Amino acid sequence: MKSRVIDIHPHIISNDMTAYPHSPLGGKQSTWSRERPVTFEQFVQAMDEAGVDKAAIVQSSTCYGYDNSYLVDSIAKLPERVCGVGCVDVTAADAPAAIADLASRGIQGLRLFTGGSTIQVNVDWLDDPVTYPAWEAAGEHGMAISIQTRPVGLPKAGSLARRFPKVKVVIDHLARAPVADGPPYKEGEVLFVLADLPNVYLKVTPRTFDQVLEGKASAETYFPRLVSVFGAERMAFGSNYPSSEGDLPGIVARAKSVLSCLPDEQSHMVLAGTAQILYPALADEEVAS
Repeated sequence: MKSRVIDIHPHIISNDMTAYPHSPLGGKQSTWSRERPVTFEQFVQAMDEAGVDKAAIVQSSTCYGYDNSYLVDSIAKLPERVCGVGCVDVTAADAPAAIADLASRGIQGLRLFTGGSTIQVNVDWLDDPVTYPAWEAAGEHGMAISIQTRPVGLPKAGSLARRFPKVKVVIDHLARAPVADGPPYKEGEVLFVLADLPNVYLKVTPRTFDQVLEGKASAETYFPRLVSVFGAERMAFGSNYPSSEGDLPGIVARAKSVLSCLPDEQSHMVLAGTAQILYPALADEEVAS
């Protein structure tokens, strides 16, 4: 059966702090992971309720930092429906070895966190040559790399995508590029110029849905503009649940509503098809004729 919805940006938090102790990046745990944590089992139940067929679960770095233990242990329980996007210190000398280990344990991507709710955004290290061995290792293992950043980090993301063409680079939350000026969205040109790099992908999340309510922006003008520049096959949906408030069924329903301004085939690519390009473990099984 053809997958209808694949979520490439949920998070999970264990209720067992002894087995999975907290060690957030920057030393400060995110509010959402403390106040509304969702275990792996709860997330799978939410997937069923929301009609989410598969998911690429993203390491909760603002809770666990570089300790991917809970993520790895969880995805091993349901490999036919989920894979993982881990987090490693790409500036560390042992990063390539850590990446190889994660690849052997069901992790199909990495996420680089340059800052956000718990630490100030710092992109200075993002394209430091010390990180290049990690990028090379990611390419060797077929891992996509998601980058959580703001517009200031997009030129560096583009530079890395150009240097490592084998690596699919995913821009989380579209880097919150400005949209309030409305069509043709000239203020967001820092994002659009990345379309010339065929290995750059966009992750559309509830943060994006909120942004298109700002100023002169609208879903009906912004998403067709994104598709015209990048193509739907380079855009994918991520719920950011439970970091984003609300239940998963509500987030998925909102995504479908917002993306209904696109033709069916394009909305399918954003909701499911592109995820299978980024994370081959989530591909649909071929049905024998």
